[in-house]
Amino acid sequence: METNKPSNYRWTICGLLFFATTINYLDRQVLSLTWKDYLVPEFHWTDSDYGTITALFSIFYAGSMLIAGRFVDWLDTKKGFLWAIGVWSLGACMHAYCGIATSGILTGNWLVGFEGAKESLETVDNVGMVLSTSVTLFIIARFVLALGEAGNFPAAIKATAEYFPKKDRALATSIFNAGATVGALAAPVTIPFIAAAYGWEMAFIIIGALGFVWMGFWIFVYNKPEVHPKVNKAELAYIQQDVAVHGQISEPVTAATPGRKLSFADCLKYKQTWAFAFGKFMTDGVWWFFLFWTPAYLADIYDMDSTESALPLFVLYMITLLSIIGGWLPTYFVDKKNMNPYAGRMRAMLIFAFFPLLALLAQPLGQTTFWLPVLIIGIAGAAHQSWSANIFSTVGDMFPKQAIATVTGIGGMAGGVGSFLINKGSGVLFTHADVTQMQFMGFQGKEAGYFIVFSICAVAYLIAWFVMKSLVPKYEPIEL
Repeated sequence: METNKPSNYRWTICGLLFFATTINYLDRQVLSLTWKDYLVPEFHWTDSDYGTITALFSIFYAGSMLIAGRFVDWLDTKKGFLWAIGVWSLGACMHAYCGIATSGILTGNWLVGFEGAKESLETVDNVGMVLSTSVTLFIIARFVLALGEAGNFPAAIKATAEYFPKKDRALATSIFNAGATVGALAAPVTIPFIAAAYGWEMAFIIIGALGFVWMGFWIFVYNKPEVHPKVNKAELAYIQQDVAVHGQISEPVTAATPGRKLSFADCLKYKQTWAFAFGKFMTDGVWWFFLFWTPAYLADIYDMDSTESALPLFVLYMITLLSIIGGWLPTYFVDKKNMNPYAGRMRAMLIFAFFPLLALLAQPLGQTTFWLPVLIIGIAGAAHQSWSANIFSTVGDMFPKQAIATVTGIGGMAGGVGSFLINKGSGVLFTHADVTQMQFMGFQGKEAGYFIVFSICAVAYLIAWFVMKSLVPKYEPIEL
């Protein structure tokens, strides 16, 4: 029997997107939580080597975002997401076999287990060959991981645009984007203990296998809302409310055919694309720096191993869950202040841009107790995730649905380039600061290096906001 009450199946889809993003961030965190305790002794890595691996992951991710966005627009949401998570789960599991592959290349011993590979590598006299070979193999595994993970956000943003009206997209995006926080939150309380109990290799395999489980749910749960049997007419009308003329927040109705795609060149003609891309370039690297380097920061500055840092990292990422406010605040501005979605989002983003300034105090206050920088990084992380949910939603505000994944991919590429620069630069800086005992603003050695990078992270969001506002000062949807 048909009912006038809308069904709420869109939130089931949002829940699946949340779990996909959680798995996405769990997979990329395994390396950051195991390299200091397990990979450095086995493969003799330095900070610069780790910085190279994380930086190249960022640039692989950046390039893959371009491909992924187009791929998802071409293949569409359901199949595109399946391919993305299948590839990245394979790449996650590949990391576990880098030790065996290093042993096979250097000693000819391929038919060995994980422990046998460790014993075999101990017999290799040329430490430099062990280091370079292992780094190369991990880079290959990171490439496969990045190739798949790049599809997560273009596909998730596209699914959100299909299942939510514009006024709710920031909230839905902040919910599934909170999966990044939950993944980062779950990582320190699971991965180090899996590695301690079963070996670092099994940490990659167990976490990587979660993606294959998710694929089974996606196959049976997802379909377009207009053909999905669990979406009733009332919910479909709610989802498609922007199609009707509705003041400034209406979705442009054009004569373009529904299947028309925008090319990269077409997208780059619009200042809206450049605003989104610059915002991602300036800020994505901040989150990735905190994600990849905070465990190393606690190890370098406070001599914590991966299990000792589990509680501080858990608290840090618990704080970032405050990012759910990032989805609510622009909705408040739209509903209560009668602002259009873009204006509401930009006002919210300006508010969030001020919180990372606290990172300027992380290193000075850290002289008292490690809990103060942990709290500050957590607040900065929450501000980033709030910012991220809204900057993603600006694409849906400005562009027609058939271009959303492509533009998201362009912005993701820009964010990846920014992440490459900060991760590679941090690794080189920390190694240099440690070797030369560099002094800066009263800090010495790695403490000076971390203070410099924290300062860069602190001001990135305000710079990004002012440039974005200059490029797109008011709501200007693209009409094809």
